[in-house]
Amino acid sequence: MSMAAPTPGAPLLDGIRVIDLTAVVLGPLATQQLADYGADVIKIEPPEGDMMRANGVSRHPGMSSIYLGLNRNKRSVALDLKTEAGRAALRRLLPTADVLVHNMRVPAVERLGFGYEAVRALHPGIVYCAATGFAQDGPHALKPAFDDIIQSASGLASLSAQDAGGPTYLPSLIADKVSGLATAQAILAALVRRLRTGQGAYVEVPMLETMTAFTLAEHMGHMAFVGDEGPAGYARLLSGGRQVMPTSDGHISLLPYTPRHWAAFFEALERPDLNERYDTRSRASLNANIRALYAELLALGPSRSTAEWMALCERLDIPATPVYGLSDLPRHPHLAAVGLFETSEHPTEGPLRQVRPTTLVDGAAPPITRHAPSVGEHTAEVLRAEGFTDQEIAALWPAATP
Repeated sequence: MSMAAPTPGAPLLDGIRVIDLTAVVLGPLATQQLADYGADVIKIEPPEGDMMRANGVSRHPGMSSIYLGLNRNKRSVALDLKTEAGRAALRRLLPTADVLVHNMRVPAVERLGFGYEAVRALHPGIVYCAATGFAQDGPHALKPAFDDIIQSASGLASLSAQDAGGPTYLPSLIADKVSGLATAQAILAALVRRLRTGQGAYVEVPMLETMTAFTLAEHMGHMAFVGDEGPAGYARLLSGGRQVMPTSDGHISLLPYTPRHWAAFFEALERPDLNERYDTRSRASLNANIRALYAELLALGPSRSTAEWMALCERLDIPATPVYGLSDLPRHPHLAAVGLFETSEHPTEGPLRQVRPTTLVDGAAPPITRHAPSVGEHTAEVLRAEGFTDQEIAALWPAATP
């Protein structure tokens, strides 16, 4: 099949429309990925808005820092899907879309009339994506799922048990975010097939299965071998060893990795005795003694400043970085040089700092073309373009300006 040559600088998903029925973190992160690549993402919100509008730091109600970070480059259409008028409006929009994505429990979306079979009847070629907590062919299909539930169920929370004295959650919505990236990836794969064949798809991305696979990528251990009764887990991580090193004025992550690194490092510190003690020429010896090696580093750390350790590692080509706090990241020299943090003027929130899209296309990051919208900001714009009258729009969303 011949394909037209791409237009230089054109958004990768130009011409693709996504109906976004998602909320909170997982779904909005997935659809923001698609929006960043140029898809026309229409965020369908209830009149009260996405619940994540209230979480995080806010200057004004409904426009929190978390919401702002997950919903750029989208258009917001306010529809009350609990009413027949709202559902009828969405049914009119569906034939214009290439993708519909939701992260509701399946019975809930079916009660609204937008389960897969109902949507496929309206638009046979649509890519329909359900981001669920659990695969729908298992006994937990109807259970509610949130990030910490999935962290615990997938084994992720148990990884910290040894150091923390018991299972703990990672202080990041990692299950939501990883599953969101997997959702965007699955939609893109289905779109490739649709563009090649015209065939739609039903795509399901279950959080538990996604995060279990993510956790076990390095932690299968003895479970990989049927009949082996040894424990699961990557021992080098679970038994500790590598640690952040205190310096005289801060902390540094310092990683001599190869035998050559370790030998050069201890020679530079005038400690050849440590090369002999731990036989740094042997990777097997290094792996066996990793806890003792890092204990030596922790003891040596306060003897030099962070800058002095960094200079030594630069000279020896040993991976290293100072430890940055969250608030320090805009001043990270590399991130500042590549312009990862952008500032813009939001029409209601004033000057904002945001992290730009990180993937480079033809050498440049996709632009942020739309601010994160207020609830229903684009209702009139979107519906009018699809033939809704001003009276119909006002009945659906009285706040819309004719």
